Amino acid sequence: MSKQEDQFKKVLSHAKEYGYVFQSSEIYDGLSAVYDYAQNGVELKKNIREYWWQAMVQMHENIVGIDAAILMHPTTWKASGHVDAFNDPLIDNKDSKKRYRADVLIEDYCAKIEGKINKEVSKAKKRFGDAFNKEEFISTNGRVVGYQEKINSILTRMGKSLENEDLADVKLLIEELEIADPLTGSRNWTDVKQFNLMFGTKLGASAETAMDLYLRPETAQGIFVNFLNVQKTGRMKIPFGIAQTGKAFRNEIVARQFIFRMREFEQMEMQFFVKPGTQKTWYEQWKETRLKWHLSLGMGAENYRFHDHDKLAHYADAAADIEFNFPFGFKELEGIHSRTDFDLKAHEEFSGKKLHYFDPQENKSYVPYVVETSIGLDRMFLAVFSNSLQEEALENGTTRTVLKLPAVLAPYKAAILPLVKKDGLPEVARQIMDDLKWDFNVFYDEKDAVGKRYRRQDAAGTPFCITIDHDTLVDNSVTIRHRDTMDQKRVAISDLKEIIKKEVAIKTWLQKM
Repeated sequence: MSKQEDQFKKVLSHAKEYGYVFQSSEIYDGLSAVYDYAQNGVELKKNIREYWWQAMVQMHENIVGIDAAILMHPTTWKASGHVDAFNDPLIDNKDSKKRYRADVLIEDYCAKIEGKINKEVSKAKKRFGDAFNKEEFISTNGRVVGYQEKINSILTRMGKSLENEDLADVKLLIEELEIADPLTGSRNWTDVKQFNLMFGTKLGASAETAMDLYLRPETAQGIFVNFLNVQKTGRMKIPFGIAQTGKAFRNEIVARQFIFRMREFEQMEMQFFVKPGTQKTWYEQWKETRLKWHLSLGMGAENYRFHDHDKLAHYADAAADIEFNFPFGFKELEGIHSRTDFDLKAHEEFSGKKLHYFDPQENKSYVPYVVETSIGLDRMFLAVFSNSLQEEALENGTTRTVLKLPAVLAPYKAAILPLVKKDGLPEVARQIMDDLKWDFNVFYDEKDAVGKRYRRQDAAGTPFCITIDHDTLVDNSVTIRHRDTMDQKRVAISDLKEIIKKEVAIKTWLQKM
């Protein structure tokens, strides 16, 4: 098992063991690619959502939020192109009877080549030490350049074939690269076929009169159909944005990698309406702004990269992904897309209603262009969780498992621990708890030796442990222990609130942007 696979296994078991993520309806053997967020998971998820919302809505006076319904009039999905074009290219292996996304098989093949590049870089780094220049090495080393050219030519060809709906060439590419079924090694493939990803449902009391509906496959359309309502009632002037978080549903055939690709997931999206002709400037600006938001969480700049799309969606004139280094390699975390005026024009056409904006400065009406930022909340959860899970060797020869969550996102900000369950210590601990819980989510624990309780909180991701001992009764001071450094310090009970706030306040973290 590779180091990456081993790390991913640890992420999965830790998420369950520490109350972050459970398999949905597990007592009935679960449902494939559907998960429940447990008691700690729901807090982490809420905190990520809040961190995004404050940065996106609260900090921008020209961005407001909405919460549109999951069920929408079915013509919405005709106008958006989802009924006709929301497909995945699928291929079946005749021997294993397993179904795969053809584009993912090809991308995984390229990821293996990328693994070879990383090996060459690691070897060179060891060889040259401090004098090593990674950029120069990647652009001049013959073997690495060859690998990179191969990746580029494969992805370019795949992009063109998918764009032209030349599914025969996609199959041909899989055969030429000798891509085998990951499970059995068989290369006995069917033709590539398109499969629509929307979940259908019905609205109405009787089968005869029921209307065919879809569960929304994205949250963006709820924003577009409300564009004029928000603009008029909010007296919004262009440029302005509408943000939304919420559930979306995709009938993913090849859902995998835990919560990375699920059938029911949550998005955090913002559609920014701009004057036609200014979209490229705003697109670049939002790329930069969104990357800064990610970097503010301190998860390492080396774990992020931009991937510009070769294959653009029919509605886009520019598109890029912010990719994150997950335990299974660099994958898409957020998309920034310049969507032109495709969406509003399509809804105008299908609804027969005008979706123009009157620009008082230009003294004319026009259909705005849109720049979209769209991030998967579940993917962000996985990025944060997997990046934070660490094994540390300690000076005394033991190891500890620690979940170094950014303190601003941690489910519990502090654990309150009376040293013993007697002598009035629990009573003082409860008083501290009752005071702090107005400002922070805090956890009370009095079971086991204090060292054991520290380890438990480290593994659960709690940034602070506050220990109440016999001296507390005398001088009103407590020991505060920091999760990341394990440093312990004696502080006055009256100072606790400020100490914690300094480390966990959204303001402290967002100001890094």
